[in-house]
Amino acid sequence: MGLSRALNVAQSGLQVYQAALDVTSNNISNSSNTGYTRQKVVLASADPTSNGNFLWGNGVTLQDIQRVRDTLTDSQIRTNNSSYSYNNQSSTVLGSVQTLFTEPSSNGLSDVTSAFFTSWQNLAVTPNSVSLRNNVIQASQTLSNKIKTINDGIASVKKDTANELNDKIATLNTDLKQIQNLNGQITAASASGQTANDLMDTRDNLIDEISNLTNVNVTSDSNGAAVVTIGGTLAVDRTTVNQFSASEVNGKMVISSSNGSTLPNISGGEIVALTDAYNNKIPEYQSSLDSFVNRLMTSVNSLHATGYSVTNSTQSGANFFDSYTGGTLNINQDLVNDPNKIAVSSDGTASNGDVATSIADLVNTKDSTGNTIVDNYTSLISNIGSDTQYATNQADSYSTLLTQLNTQKSSYSGVSLDEEMTNVIQYQRSYEACAKVITTANAMLETLITMVS
Repeated sequence: MGLSRALNVAQSGLQVYQAALDVTSNNISNSSNTGYTRQKVVLASADPTSNGNFLWGNGVTLQDIQRVRDTLTDSQIRTNNSSYSYNNQSSTVLGSVQTLFTEPSSNGLSDVTSAFFTSWQNLAVTPNSVSLRNNVIQASQTLSNKIKTINDGIASVKKDTANELNDKIATLNTDLKQIQNLNGQITAASASGQTANDLMDTRDNLIDEISNLTNVNVTSDSNGAAVVTIGGTLAVDRTTVNQFSASEVNGKMVISSSNGSTLPNISGGEIVALTDAYNNKIPEYQSSLDSFVNRLMTSVNSLHATGYSVTNSTQSGANFFDSYTGGTLNINQDLVNDPNKIAVSSDGTASNGDVATSIADLVNTKDSTGNTIVDNYTSLISNIGSDTQYATNQADSYSTLLTQLNTQKSSYSGVSLDEEMTNVIQYQRSYEACAKVITTANAMLETLITMVS
């Protein structure tokens, strides 16, 4: 009885320490895998056997193989992921808009506008000069082309933003489907008494990816399935998976779920950054640019209409610009065809350039708010630059915080080769000791058999 017990106890030890070595080997193999969570074995005494007045131990058992995770750190990382991704995505989109204006440079709209008013100032000195009149037309065309280029660029950025938003939502939907599938596998494994640590790692990595897309809240149900909500709306659990889409309503992108509800509490992440840029920032910049161009057009036209041309039959009442539509500032084609029709004389004489002087002075004319035309444009550029820089600074700040949190996570959940090698030695010695017990018990059993026979 005693020798057979010793053999059984030692045999169970061999199995347990072999499994412990397997876990340690798996840790070592994944030491460079950033998505892997260190696993540890939990050993416990086997249930003892009662024999007479004693409880005889039955060796060791492998009670559990646990993932080493810190849920608080995980939650902090996901929250800051959303904040970082929001600001980083905003910085990218707003930076694309800022690049369109090429400020400050000789090709920027500011310098082009200044050149436009300078051409009128030069014409005021010699109002009957054909070459100077041509210069006004050329400066106007350059201004018109620059405005159209910026407007086309803004429209392109807005279209790209919508396309990228749809791509991000498609990624979100794919991740949610995978999480539901993993929930099923994990709960099935748990129900059969198996550990599903690698599957849980994959699921956590998907949730981390989703936290880059939008704000996410994660809990677990009694079966071990992850319950993920987005903006207060259930996204996925063990039996349900919600799908999301973006649609344009009254010129604004609206995110809604497959059950038809919108997400009023969605915040953070790349999806929200793209939505905010599409719905608010880009239209705000477009509106400011339109206000600048419309004020310039209206101011020039109101003065030009009071002047007289230097054609054989003097003309008055004509607008210099036809319209500002579709992002294009259209110049009066009659003036383009015949620059002599540009009306710069206030009294109809060829040597008078008072209207040209007045138009040139618009660059310094203040409106009711005390701002000039150029001031309004400068304010637009300043706002774009300020918004972009703020988003960039915020992204840098959250990036630093995430680095610290990930370092903290790595120190807790990551694999330490030194620690694992210590475990290898420990489990190896324990395995060898169990094997030695078996060898010794076997020798004793042989001796006993020999004595009996």
